[in-house]
Amino acid sequence: MPVEFKDYYDILGVARNASDEEIKKAFRKLAHRYHPDVAKDKTTAEEKFKEINEANEVLSDPEKRRKYDELGANWNHPERQTTQPQGGFGGGPEEGSEFHFDGTGFSDFFEQFFGSRGRPFGGFGRTGESGRGGAPFAQRGQDIEGDILVTLDEVLHGSTRTIRLQRADPRTGQSTLQTLRVKIPPGVREAQLIRLAGKGQEGIGGGDSGNLYLRVKFAQHPDFRVRGADLYHDLELSPWEAVLGATVHLPTLDGRVSLKIPSATAAGRQFRLRGKGLPTGDGTRGDLYAIVSIQVPSPVTPDEKLLWEQLAKKSAFNPRKAS
Repeated sequence: MPVEFKDYYDILGVARNASDEEIKKAFRKLAHRYHPDVAKDKTTAEEKFKEINEANEVLSDPEKRRKYDELGANWNHPERQTTQPQGGFGGGPEEGSEFHFDGTGFSDFFEQFFGSRGRPFGGFGRTGESGRGGAPFAQRGQDIEGDILVTLDEVLHGSTRTIRLQRADPRTGQSTLQTLRVKIPPGVREAQLIRLAGKGQEGIGGGDSGNLYLRVKFAQHPDFRVRGADLYHDLELSPWEAVLGATVHLPTLDGRVSLKIPSATAAGRQFRLRGKGLPTGDGTRGDLYAIVSIQVPSPVTPDEKLLWEQLAKKSAFNPRKAS
């Protein structure tokens, strides 16, 4: 089954030599625009959001980006089609079978080159004899592993997702399609395996089918970084807000909240919002940390420049002078 190439640079709208900061800014801008929570067309936005996340997943990771850049224009040459970077698609009695997932949040292209689709996960084992007189042992089907993209909202509330699993046998040209319902529990963790019993490769000789394991990958959020059950947010302040103090509106997974910024707030200061993080597993939630960064206006208008010059003349503050 042909795999469609994904131009991740085009998806994010950046040049191939874009810096890490340019990629980060492009992702945040697009993710804010197409986030399912704010977009009017939920269906279109959801697909676009997944595509943006996939592109950022690769381009924001130095090793994945290097591998992606090495593919280049030769990504679909015949010699590459025989290469299976992640260990191939199965083995044992279904050697050569290919598995294609739909609804997990990742494309076949990502799964083939950067994901864990079809990675052997337990292999085959004997489950007892089938028949008499030297009949072969029954063999259990191989476990199959894939990736599933999970949003932070799903981590907080849980969800039930519908995915499709297509099993194609290139030797016979036959394929089967299964529609599966996947329950994502609240508090699921990054890299956690969700098990779907008996949905892997079929066994032979009466052996049991293997299992399907979906490895959780968190969708990157434009506003938050995840560390365990805690969330981190970059709170950008203007110089006058940092000096004079202000009340700002802060995004959380539960909606926007007001946060009072005291006067003389320095860059790097952290404000802790208790219980605004992700589930911890014991019925409580982690915290949200807002980390201050101070942004300067650009460009500066002539009037603004005049005011800054007046302030520079009047102020005795020198950040490089030892206290």
